[in-house]
Amino acid sequence: MTKAFLDTNVIAYANDAADSRKQETAIVLVQDLIRSRSGVVSTQVFMEYAAVARTRLGQSRDAVTRQLCLMERLEVVQVTPELIRDGLDIAESSQLSFWDGVIIAAANAARCETLWTEDLSDGRLYGSVRARNPFN
Repeated sequence: MTKAFLDTNVIAYANDAADSRKQETAIVLVQDLIRSRSGVVSTQVFMEYAAVARTRLGQSRDAVTRQLCLMERLEVVQVTPELIRDGLDIAESSQLSFWDGVIIAAANAARCETLWTEDLSDGRLYGSVRARNPFN
């Protein structure tokens, strides 16, 4: 089975009605990955989503908690000290932010083929995972 990692921005768009096109695209992608049991996130995505949902999206604590429970249907990669070190290396070698480096490290650790994100160069290979922008 081909596994795919979801970056925080995709999950945030699935819960943001401000851009209906991006919301619909994100909802379909997230639902497909949950249904096929091929979706992966990391504990970093949980933390980033909770912060974005509470601040930028203005969601209640209960709404955020419900979304986090739905995200538990995906495979969850625990961010470890080793992944953080790997993320630092990736960030430096690829000239990315630390946070993007750790996301890529988690996707590689989970043996994902695809990393769905709008934050990285569409089509670029990072180790064994290829970044794809679902909104293009």
